Amino acid sequence: MLSYRHSFHAGNHADVIKHIVQSLILSSLQQKDKPFVYHDTHSGVGRYDLTHEWSEKTGEYKLGIGRLWDAADTPQEIESYLDAIKNLNEGEDLQYYPGSPRVARAHLRKQDRMVLTELHPSDYPLLQQEFHRDRQVSIFKEDGFQRLKASLPPKERRGLVLIDPPYELAKEYRDVVQAIYQAHKRWATGIYAIWYPVVNRCDIDDMIESIKGLGIRKILQIELGVTPDTNERGMTASGMIVINPPWKLEQQMKTLLPFLKSTIAPATGHYTLDWVVPE
Repeated sequence: MLSYRHSFHAGNHADVIKHIVQSLILSSLQQKDKPFVYHDTHSGVGRYDLTHEWSEKTGEYKLGIGRLWDAADTPQEIESYLDAIKNLNEGEDLQYYPGSPRVARAHLRKQDRMVLTELHPSDYPLLQQEFHRDRQVSIFKEDGFQRLKASLPPKERRGLVLIDPPYELAKEYRDVVQAIYQAHKRWATGIYAIWYPVVNRCDIDDMIESIKGLGIRKILQIELGVTPDTNERGMTASGMIVINPPWKLEQQMKTLLPFLKSTIAPATGHYTLDWVVPE
């Protein structure tokens, strides 16, 4: 289990892999003119100030986006991700980091929309303020899984659902599996990206086995680790389980994962790219 307030961890290695995968999926949806919807179950505040005392206290961003920001010859595949960050920052200094809603907003065209849910009493008003009067954004102070169930199938028939709870409670792993089951019944053709932290490897193994048992096809696992698995407290790796991934995503990650390992954790890093369930 984690004790997770995202302001302490914004821009860390877990955000990097999550938001790169998110950007690649959204970029693929842009390839067709038809509109798409982006649905975020646990939205946070939208942007994070890396100069805030909370970020400086942990310094996790320095070992995540900080290393990418200073890297030379970054792959073309992460341009849209880096552009979303540059949109929030003036000049070459890195002060603000986008949460998943801001990453998504940078990829929306005029015909697209997004649905955000945030239940935390402190984060919800900040999220509202971030997207004040933005007509392409709907924001709900509700349980993210309940709102997802009520919103599907979307009118657009195309889109991405990002599921990234804080995993503060053990039951959230089971909640994720149940949410996927209910959502997929309503919208089998949607793209679902489920973020997970590796704190206890057995929790992830159990969740993946449960997802495999749902009878859903075409599930890709993408994981980036910075240290070997351990029984000690702390997140050693994180990943994304993607249902119905765009056809280019596997090949894109074959290029990016070695680069991310060598840039973020050259000595102790590792990565996984595997079909949990093939097509």
